[in-house]
Amino acid sequence: MTAVSGLRRALAFLTPIGGAADPTPATVAWFPVAGALIGAAVGALWWLAAQAWPAPVMAAIVVAADLGLTGMLHFDGLLDSADGLLPHLSRERRLAVMAAPGIGAFAVAVGGAVLLVRFASVAAIPPRGVFFLVAGLWCAARTLMAGAMTSVPYARGEDGGLATSFLGRRGAGVVVAGGAAALLLAAQWRVVAGPVAVLVGLAAGAGVILLGRRQLGGFTGDVLGAAGVVAETVGLLVAAAKW
Repeated sequence: MTAVSGLRRALAFLTPIGGAADPTPATVAWFPVAGALIGAAVGALWWLAAQAWPAPVMAAIVVAADLGLTGMLHFDGLLDSADGLLPHLSRERRLAVMAAPGIGAFAVAVGGAVLLVRFASVAAIPPRGVFFLVAGLWCAARTLMAGAMTSVPYARGEDGGLATSFLGRRGAGVVVAGGAAALLLAAQWRVVAGPVAVLVGLAAGAGVILLGRRQLGGFTGDVLGAAGVVAETVGLLVAAAKW
C-alpha cells in the first residue's frame, strides 16, 4: 500500500473526506497522521474564528466543525459506549445495546457533559499557537485507537462490526511514532503544558479502553471512538487550566 493510498483510506474512514475506500489492517498505521491533519484543520479554523468572533461564538463554531469534520463517528461511539458500558448489564446485553440505533439517558448525560466541557475549554484557551495543540491532541487520540486495535482483543469476535476491517495489524512502531509526534506537536504550543495535556488525555482515553475490556472482554469500534473523544476532551480541559 502506498503512502497516498494508506492516508486516503484512513481519512475516508475517519472523516467524510477521501471518497470511497475500503479500510484494511494496514490503514491503522495512518491513523496518527490522519488525526494530526484533522486536528490541524480544526486548529486553523479555531485561530481564524478567534479573529472574527468573541470566544463563546468561536468555541461553538470549533466544536460544531469538529463534529462535522469527523462525521460524528467518534461522538456516536461515545454515546453508544455510555449506554453500553455504564449501566449494570450482562456482557451480551451491553453489546446489543451498543449496536442498537437509539440512545438512552446515559448517552444523553455523557454526550451533553462532553460537549459542554469541550465548548468551555475551547473558549478559555488563547488561540495563539493552538494549531499545534489541537494537532497533537487529535494525533494522540488516533494513536490511542491504533494502539488498542493492535494490543486489545476484539469484543465482538465473529459477530462482525465496523472495526473488523482493521483486525490483524500488529506493531508497536505506530504507537511509538504517533505518540512522539503528538508530544512534539503539542510542545510547540507550550513546552510543558502541551505534552502534559497530551499525556493526561491519553491516560483518560486508556481508561475508557480498560473499561471496555472489563465490561466487554475487549474493544469495539464504539469503545475506540469513545476513547478518542475522551482523550481529546480531557486534553483540552488540561490545556485550559491556569498554568
